[in-house]
Amino acid sequence: MTIKQIKVELLAPAKNIECGISAINCGADAVYIGASNFGARASAVNDLHDIKKLINYAHKFNAKVYVTINTILTDDELLEAAELINDLYKIKADAIIIQDMGILELDLPSIEIHASTQCHNVDIDKIKFFEKIGLKRVILPRELSLSEIAEIRKNTNIELESFIHGSLCVSYSGQCYLSHFIGGRSGNRGQCAQPCRKKYSLKTSSGKIIAKNKHLLSLKDFNLSENINDLLQAGITSFKIEGRLKDENYIKNIVSFYRQKIDNSILNTNFVKASSGKNYIDFATNPYKTFNRGYTTYFINGRQKNIESIDTPKSTGEPIGKIKIVDKSFFTIKSDKKLNNGDGICFFDNEQNLKGTLISKTVEDKIYPASMDGISANTFIYRNSDLLFAKMLKNTSIQRKISVNIEITSDEENIVFKLTDEDKNIVEESIKNNFDYANNPKNTIETYKKQLSKLGESEFVANDIILNGSKVYFIPIKILNEIRRNLVTNLINLRLKKYQPNISKIIKNNYAYPEKELNYKANIYNSKAEEFYNRHQSKVIEYAIEKTQDFANKELMETKYCLKYVFNMCSKNTKNNESLYLIDEKGKTFKLEFDCSNCKMKILNKS
Repeated sequence: MTIKQIKVELLAPAKNIECGISAINCGADAVYIGASNFGARASAVNDLHDIKKLINYAHKFNAKVYVTINTILTDDELLEAAELINDLYKIKADAIIIQDMGILELDLPSIEIHASTQCHNVDIDKIKFFEKIGLKRVILPRELSLSEIAEIRKNTNIELESFIHGSLCVSYSGQCYLSHFIGGRSGNRGQCAQPCRKKYSLKTSSGKIIAKNKHLLSLKDFNLSENINDLLQAGITSFKIEGRLKDENYIKNIVSFYRQKIDNSILNTNFVKASSGKNYIDFATNPYKTFNRGYTTYFINGRQKNIESIDTPKSTGEPIGKIKIVDKSFFTIKSDKKLNNGDGICFFDNEQNLKGTLISKTVEDKIYPASMDGISANTFIYRNSDLLFAKMLKNTSIQRKISVNIEITSDEENIVFKLTDEDKNIVEESIKNNFDYANNPKNTIETYKKQLSKLGESEFVANDIILNGSKVYFIPIKILNEIRRNLVTNLINLRLKKYQPNISKIIKNNYAYPEKELNYKANIYNSKAEEFYNRHQSKVIEYAIEKTQDFANKELMETKYCLKYVFNMCSKNTKNNESLYLIDEKGKTFKLEFDCSNCKMKILNKS
């Protein structure tokens, strides 16, 4: 019995075309990128010309390109979005990622549509609804546990995509209005100012200060690299790396790291890589050497301690070790890791404030920093800038190659060269046999192999070269090289010609939306979105805050992160039911509300 193979996708972010190509070279099966407008990262935009170049590059390897159109839109913007989506369809984008359901009321081409995590894809009924209306994939919230993901998979057939790495929003995606409330910059419009990384104080209704001037809403970064097998078994088939604002070095290190992790996890299973080719890197990956605030698995295994980064929202980087000896101009450290000239280091001082400096020089075990301020014995040191690693990444030679077999068949009339790639695509080049027998067949065969396997600048690598026929003919090197170039060009053209994005047409229907009434948290910003929900038997009773600007007594954030839990005040363990308040640096007070039955915290616009 043939076991069904399940394609598994490593999905990487692309700030721009350079990052996108690097991600493909490092082994990504797909990338997601922002277009000229309407992406949830307004500062990461790309024109159609660059997106088309990226698509053509990705499709050589059967890799995919998804385009983010995941903000909520005005009625006028919907018209622009329709034009953009049609243009993306023409250049063979593989899918669009959306939040605004008004898009589904447009006359769309047959392009695959994914429901952004901004759609708040938490409950099974909503995910079933998206499946019934023709969406091909939902991007799950980061807050879900393995058991919750498995339950969703058990009850649905739609593709499931899960974040596995990167920065964590403290709020459920799509359910945060804090940035818009504080400074008019809406996360649902791609303009989040990250108020969750600012300082706050926490106090009780009786005035007791629990924490003062700390980054109380700042989380560590996501890292599920040790949970790949569990996620596969739970039903995830697309593993997503966060980071559309991250640079190319981040992409090279993190994508290569997860390519290795996923390849190891699917070895000798019925899971297979979703694209073609193998990536070749010449460095040791290390996720601690790129931007991170420390790592957490968040809620994947249930609620746990130490998921927050309340002392700093900045990158601490790689843990090094404790200081052993301190002199007035140098220190020594207990570590098996070597610090180098030009490295950036950081540490927390006695007041738990993050400080940093550069390494001026090292002499044997003595480390001379640019500043000794705050450095003392037993201080734990982190390296937040590894100069040698960054230079190495910048100059590294990363390649992705599709394996091919070359077959040469000769008779008295013709010599046929056949190139067959790992996906069974075949091209041939035939030449008239006007050649003499080789005087030294053994040397001639070696020349064949040497010249035909010179595929270094192409997308291919020779796996095997097979000669059929009893006679060996002397073919000049110039002709062999020309044949090789023609075969490579024709095979690339064939691969691109054969590649076609999945056809997916939304057929409008009237399946009931699971919620009968929708308030501002549904983020309905345009008339088409209202038409969509009305058609699906749901009444819009309140428009998006971005439309009404009505913040009175509103819930500004919903999060599974809980400050009561952080400070050992969980209502399940204590009878103290005092109200708690967050106070920002300007003195603005926000009341906290706790839904303990569902383990959620809410930030309210009321004192």
